[in-house]
Amino acid sequence: MTDLVLDLKGMTCPLPVLRTNRALRGLAPGDRVLVTTSDRASVQDFQIYCRESGHALLSWSESSGVFHFAIRKKAAAETKIEAEEAGAA
Repeated sequence: MTDLVLDLKGMTCPLPVLRTNRALRGLAPGDRVLVTTSDRASVQDFQIYCRESGHALLSWSESSGVFHFAIRKKAAAETKIEAEEAGAA
């Protein structure tokens, strides 16, 4: 199992979710991404993203305005969001 760390502080919506989605594409099912952001909107953004994509939001926390997320890639080969992006290309 791989843990990929993404420091996305300073980026605002929708960039943290888009960068995380791109990173997850390159990982194997069950691998995790540990994301750090400074955008308060990312809390809701990652909750919605994980619900719609099927990835698991394992945890999130906030400390001094910095948000930490742990996301596990789902087992299926393709997510709904990846399919929509492929159709738009």
